[in-house]
Amino acid sequence: MRILTLTPENQKNILNDLLKRSPNHYASYMDSVNEIIQRVRTEGDTALLDYTRQFDHCEISPEDLPVTQEEIRDAYQETDPEFLATLRRAAENIRCYHEKQRRYSWFDPTPGGSILGQKVTPLKRVGVYVPGGKAAYPSSVLMNVIPARVAGVEEIVMVTPPGRDGRVNSGTLVAAREAGVDHIYKAGGAQAVAALAFGTGTIPRVDKIVGPGNIFVALAKKAVFGYVGIDSIAGPSEILVLADETANPRFVAADLLSQAEHDELASAILVTTSRDLAGQVSAQIHDMASRLPRRDIMEKSLENYGYILVASSMEEAVEAVDAIAPEHLEIMTKNAFSLMPQIHNAGAIFIGEYSSEPLGDYFAGPNHILPTNGTARFFSPLSVDDFVKKSSIIAYTRQELESVWRDVERFAQNEGLTAHANSVRVRFEEED
Repeated sequence: MRILTLTPENQKNILNDLLKRSPNHYASYMDSVNEIIQRVRTEGDTALLDYTRQFDHCEISPEDLPVTQEEIRDAYQETDPEFLATLRRAAENIRCYHEKQRRYSWFDPTPGGSILGQKVTPLKRVGVYVPGGKAAYPSSVLMNVIPARVAGVEEIVMVTPPGRDGRVNSGTLVAAREAGVDHIYKAGGAQAVAALAFGTGTIPRVDKIVGPGNIFVALAKKAVFGYVGIDSIAGPSEILVLADETANPRFVAADLLSQAEHDELASAILVTTSRDLAGQVSAQIHDMASRLPRRDIMEKSLENYGYILVASSMEEAVEAVDAIAPEHLEIMTKNAFSLMPQIHNAGAIFIGEYSSEPLGDYFAGPNHILPTNGTARFFSPLSVDDFVKKSSIIAYTRQELESVWRDVERFAQNEGLTAHANSVRVRFEEED
């Protein structure tokens, strides 16, 4: 990994490089994505199955789209019992964490008789996209579905691409059943997003689409936003480790590589106040990567988006962290908890050398669907809040309105909306 002195110019260049990975920079794919969406919107299952043949090299009929109970039973039989036990423990941790996020309706009566409040309503039907193809991610199934179930979503629909044999990964199916998915369909890519957004003869239309995917999935979600809700436009994975001279260079190197192995666009950055640590981590990364199976991916990722930045002070290091706004932030310093309040922009914060990032990916309980590409400046992790909507409640008595209606009228007249003013005035016109 390249070792650079942290300067405003270096920081600016790194931010520019990282932002190039955003789906917003892949506009050349939009025409293809829009064509797919339009075909699925107008032709339904016919277009969906055509794209499944074209992109997934899988020949299935409309009757084959839904995953059957028999397929789910087979998936359980194929799943290692020890992994199933681990998955269930992880699911319980995720469920317990998200239970603490639940919101409730509230109503506040005043002495004058009016009532103000907020009504919290779960979304009726949510679609979850789960990647397939080269890799399967049961953890993402748990992270997307369990918050929706905790929120009280009535119906959860999952789509995931089939393999060439028309089957879905066993781990994905088992995770879906354990998390509480109601319906699973064999569909992937932008065409599956379109099916969820507009419905087909087989797949029902949903209210919101969540879940990660490739660039075509990300752009499709962006395109259908407004017809349905979406969680976010996810970019490639990223990690930033903030460390001082007390950090274990082997731990730091291992954690940086844990994200670099995702894909060639993943980002791994160390910001440290110790040049000695920088050199030690670089050496450890070279040694570890050479012995790990996904070496080629990691090396490409680190070549393009891997940096070790040496700051002159911890204050300068923290400023760089906030500017980058990483998806995952690990703090490995002498007083890690004292630094945590100074961090404003990060998707998830891992404190201390034994809070390794994969703990959050799989098991601890907080959600691993996190803001990327600097969007931690204004976005939050996926949560129960993403699966509810809120309605304001206003109930005034005549007495309460009588005391304020002239204020309302005056405001409306100031904005030139005379019908607004009239709407409150007619209720007291006999008094004029």
